[in-house]
Amino acid sequence: MEKLFDLSEEYDAMLNKGLKYSGEDKFFFLKNRVETLKRVLPKEKTIKKILDFGCGIGDTSQYLLECFPEADIYGVDTAHEAIEYARERFSKINFSTIDEFDESDFDLCYCNGVFHHILPPDRKEALAFVHSKLTTTGIFSMFENNPLNIGTRFIMSRIPFDRDAVPIYPRRAKKMFTQNNFNCIDERYLFIFPNTLKFLRFTESWFEKYPLGAQYLILAQKK
Repeated sequence: MEKLFDLSEEYDAMLNKGLKYSGEDKFFFLKNRVETLKRVLPKEKTIKKILDFGCGIGDTSQYLLECFPEADIYGVDTAHEAIEYARERFSKINFSTIDEFDESDFDLCYCNGVFHHILPPDRKEALAFVHSKLTTTGIFSMFENNPLNIGTRFIMSRIPFDRDAVPIYPRRAKKMFTQNNFNCIDERYLFIFPNTLKFLRFTESWFEKYPLGAQYLILAQKK
């Protein structure tokens, strides 16, 4: 997996092989994820330090900075070439490879589409890593592709780095959190309508609690 994700200049081309069927580009999904996260976070939660776990080439880290301008943003990934690529593009973000990362006390961890690339036996270790980096009331926001959505499965089959991934069903994801020292505090579903039906998107917030969307979000607070 690391070798594949180190192909930084080819990442977007591979991603677009699947996303083109939705009629949108990666920035549409990226921005909606971050804006949804900001909207559904507990209002009393102060966010001063954010970890982008599995930051890849850094696009989401940069948008997190735009949406949370008072926070310090850190991006971490296993792919060395991707981290170098991100450092060259976004100088205000603190990027590190996971083997050199020693920061902690994060109020929020953002993670999108990472855990379906981690083999099931290794997910506990990944969750323990995030758990160790959060403050005592820190929140882990995990976005994952929804295998209950037929469109999601089709698009993943068209993206080279997603073809062999192991999708995580929402119920399994929640169980994974509760078994690894997190309390699940919210669950949302995003991206119901493709571009051809975008005139219906104003209704999507009405259905966030139903497993219809192409992705889901789980907010889990550290125990």
